[in-house]
Amino acid sequence: MTKLGFTVGILATALCLPSDGQTISVMVLDQAGAQTVLRAAQESAQQRNAPSAIAVVDPAGDLLAFQRMDGVRPDSADLAIEKARTAARLQRPTAEIENNINQGRTAFVTARIMALRGGMPVRVNGEVVGAVGVASLSSENDAAIAGTAAAALSPSPE
Repeated sequence: MTKLGFTVGILATALCLPSDGQTISVMVLDQAGAQTVLRAAQESAQQRNAPSAIAVVDPAGDLLAFQRMDGVRPDSADLAIEKARTAARLQRPTAEIENNINQGRTAFVTARIMALRGGMPVRVNGEVVGAVGVASLSSENDAAIAGTAAAALSPSPE
C-alpha cells in the first residue's frame, strides 16, 4: 500500500505542475474600452436622431455597459443586450445571421439566438474582444450605429 500511495502522490504532483502550452493569452474588453464603444454608439445615434438602447458585452456575452436613451421602447433594452451577446458568441454581425435566415438557412431560427440587425463584434488586432448591440426604431440605424461603435477601438490610420 505504501508504494501505491507514493506512486499516486508522484503522479498527482506531476500532473499539477505547469507546462508550456497549457495557457493562452486572451484579449478582452475592459470597462474603459466598453465606455469608449458605448460613447461612440451614443454619438452615432444622436447624429442619426435615432434614440437607442445600447449594450456592450465581453467575448462571453456578459454585459459590461448599457445605455437606454430617452424615447426608446422598453423592449429595446432586451433586444440590444441579446444582439450584443449573439455577436460576441458567434463572432460575427447579427446582420449576417438575419441574411442567412432570409436566404433559407432556417436552422438559425431554432438556435435561441438574436437574429436581428444591430449586433456587431468589437475587434482589436483582428481578435474579438467583445461586442455591441443596438436597438432603435430602424434595423438600418441599428446596424450602422453598431458598426460605428464597433470600430471605435480600431487604431486610426496614420
